[in-house]
Amino acid sequence: MNKTPVIFLFWASFSFFLTARAAASDLPADKKATKETVALFNNLKKLAGKGFMFGHQDDLAYGVGWKYANNAGRSDIKDVTGDYPALYGWELGRLEIDSPVNLDSVSFTMMQQLIKQGYERGGVITISWHLNNPLTGKTAWNPAEGTVASILPGGSRHEFFKSWLDKIAVFMNGLKGSHGEFIPVIFRPYHELNGNWFWWGGSHCTPDEFRKLWMFTVSYLRDEKKLHHLLYAYNTDRYSSKEEYLAKYPGDEWVDITGFDIYQRNDSNEKFSADLDKMLTMLEEIARERNKIPALTEFGGNLDDKNWWTGTFLKILSAHNIAYALGWRNAGQKANGQFEYYVPYKGEPTSANFVKFYEDGRTLFQKDVTNEKLYQ
Repeated sequence: MNKTPVIFLFWASFSFFLTARAAASDLPADKKATKETVALFNNLKKLAGKGFMFGHQDDLAYGVGWKYANNAGRSDIKDVTGDYPALYGWELGRLEIDSPVNLDSVSFTMMQQLIKQGYERGGVITISWHLNNPLTGKTAWNPAEGTVASILPGGSRHEFFKSWLDKIAVFMNGLKGSHGEFIPVIFRPYHELNGNWFWWGGSHCTPDEFRKLWMFTVSYLRDEKKLHHLLYAYNTDRYSSKEEYLAKYPGDEWVDITGFDIYQRNDSNEKFSADLDKMLTMLEEIARERNKIPALTEFGGNLDDKNWWTGTFLKILSAHNIAYALGWRNAGQKANGQFEYYVPYKGEPTSANFVKFYEDGRTLFQKDVTNEKLYQ
């Protein structure tokens, strides 16, 4: 009896099994995700080994001393480096209440156009949602007790909350590229979830309530509204242990990206560096154990130090493998008189050092990721 065909069939079957397992592990939380979304998910993992994408919130909408309306194509990052960021951050807060502009006065119609511009350049899109409190009608910073319980299935505000998710779905469905394909989006609702300043955060809901909120949101958008171009980012604020980070984690099947937010505020460079290094180390371990993409989902640093970008920030991030870091928005002069910015603008004291940061091979901006073809 010739056993060769039997052996061949066995190994062929075994190889197929291994390939199928590997393919399954390379799918995002949405197993029906579009091909562009699957490609982004896998390419972000690979990218983390090459360097990290630099991102900026509202980069194309406004900057210090300018607004998009009269400055199409402008960007504070581009003014300084000659290049756009690789990652574009946007915000949907107040879309749920039918406002034409978000909580930072960015037109939602214009936002969709700018998202398409960033995508067509090969950039990556991430969207946060500081949604109003659905129980009280006040802002996201109104942490009324019982809010999360009220919007879960069976809660008094559940149907009302679903109507808000419907509006998110309409917006997301409007994001299409030049060939009619849906634009992949990293969606990060309920961020800084271990802090007490938002109604969904900290002690304002139990771990079980938060997990149910997360799972319902993902399931509703994915299964009910048929959105298959979203990657879901689970993101805390500062944390001190893996146990704290995972306390409200909904499960691997509901998350694609694990991240955290950190602002230096009054910390010394030394303390900020030590804290950031410790948290990134834990984040990498969590992501590796769970097959997720690690990211610094939001940050702000000490821009009083003119060498901060290479002397502090790059020094820490270059010792880790994360997919991206998102700098917060350059609001400039606000209505209350405060001056707010988190990345350099032309002539700003750290801008010369930021050019060195940009030129370093470990930082990735628009031209770098355009060449990576992240959606293929």
